[in-house]
Amino acid sequence: MTNPAPATATPTLYDRLGGQSGIEAIVHDIVEAHMINPVIAPRFTPYRETPETLATVKGHLANFLAEGTGGPAAYQGRSMPEAHRGMNISTAEYVAAVDDIVQTLDAHSIDAETQQAVLAIAYSLKGEIVGK
Repeated sequence: MTNPAPATATPTLYDRLGGQSGIEAIVHDIVEAHMINPVIAPRFTPYRETPETLATVKGHLANFLAEGTGGPAAYQGRSMPEAHRGMNISTAEYVAAVDDIVQTLDAHSIDAETQQAVLAIAYSLKGEIVGK
């Protein structure tokens, strides 16, 4: 009797997004998209004036996404409610940000199943971001 071939491990969402380097590239492009999106650009374009802050924001976002998708990264930033406190982000702004995420994932040729998993994360955070 032969043993069946070992089952291959299903790649994590982190792996499907390209690991740390893939996530960093995606986050970079998402933030760049936010800076030209007329609905939310005013919230993001000031970061261009302080490249160190922009790099910190991108690093936090990349680590947040990496940790949340099963990667080895450790997010060290503030909680979502704390990070968005006092910003009074509208639903329209939130939707604009999600639209940028979808367009960026498309541009990085991320498959539909993986996009849906990323969107599920984004939508699970909506209550911690909108109106805070």
